[in-house]
Amino acid sequence: MEEITNFLKQIQSIIEANSKYKLEAYSFVLGALNHTVTRLPKKRHVTGRELLQGIREYAVDQYGPMTRLVLDYWGVKKTQDFGEIVFTLVDAGLMSKTDEDSLEDFRDVYDFEEAFDRSFRYDFEESPDAGTKHGQDETSQGAQ
Repeated sequence: MEEITNFLKQIQSIIEANSKYKLEAYSFVLGALNHTVTRLPKKRHVTGRELLQGIREYAVDQYGPMTRLVLDYWGVKKTQDFGEIVFTLVDAGLMSKTDEDSLEDFRDVYDFEEAFDRSFRYDFEESPDAGTKHGQDETSQGAQ
């Protein structure tokens, strides 16, 4: 319990210093990191791009067609935002990085609309009766 309390205090101090992202965004990135690492055959450091792929999978799994709306509410609008969150967590000692890791690894990796909206596009076909009254076509409706 103390570990969770310390984590929340650290995140709260991050948010007080910079309120660009909501607490949930930081927590989500840590969850997405766990998701990404546990899917690897062997535990190892993941690159920024690997983490972003894990973030995409985890986000869609958690929030489905609402993913982009949720991320937007948290202040996350592009992949670089995830990088800023990651490096803030690194600075706070909650994540680690290698010398090769940089914020650039997170720049423009994927478009949010393409990544989060396209897989949920629904194609509602117009029913044969659409625009008619009780299955009658427009010409028979006018004759009534």
